[in-house]
Amino acid sequence: MLDASARKLIDPPLNRAGMALARVGFSANVVTIVGLAFGIASALMIAMGWFGLALVPLALGRVADGLDGAVARASGGGTDFGGYLDITADFGFYAAVPLAFIWVDPAVNGLAGAALLAAFYINGASFLGFAVLAAKQSMETSAQGVKSLYYSNGLLEGTETIVFFALLCLFPAAFPILAVVFAGLCLLTTVLRLWAARKVFSN
Repeated sequence: MLDASARKLIDPPLNRAGMALARVGFSANVVTIVGLAFGIASALMIAMGWFGLALVPLALGRVADGLDGAVARASGGGTDFGGYLDITADFGFYAAVPLAFIWVDPAVNGLAGAALLAAFYINGASFLGFAVLAAKQSMETSAQGVKSLYYSNGLLEGTETIVFFALLCLFPAAFPILAVVFAGLCLLTTVLRLWAARKVFSN
């Protein structure tokens, strides 16, 4: 829901940084992998109970996630594999953080974490399925920035997920409640996306 507005603020500095990285020889895929490494480092810190410190690699990883597209554009355009690597890295990061909270306290966080992971899985399936059908019908959008696959908007998008993860790190004791609420919103996003898909793809 907030991605389109956020892109207007973050794209100009990211594009400048992406041009600088491309000039010194960084590839978009390397930036994607660095971003994933920061995300996994954040999850590992959470699993060890270092919640506040985990915010640092979490933020760096999300900056890298925005930079890879900027580097790709500055290098003459992204590749299909680059887009595939990017979305796979994103989903890997999204899975790692709830798993880390389950790991650090399975008795308290296990059920809520499982519900959150299930909601992520279902919502991800609806997102990727929409993208496949959109590509089949040659649909395009740049509302969430220039992407290598169709990004259908929703109640929850990347911006909301990062804010949610930051809140979890700031208030780890509230994980069960926050996770269940966010899982419910993910499922609502799925329902809304299915409703949109029914209208778009029925014919």
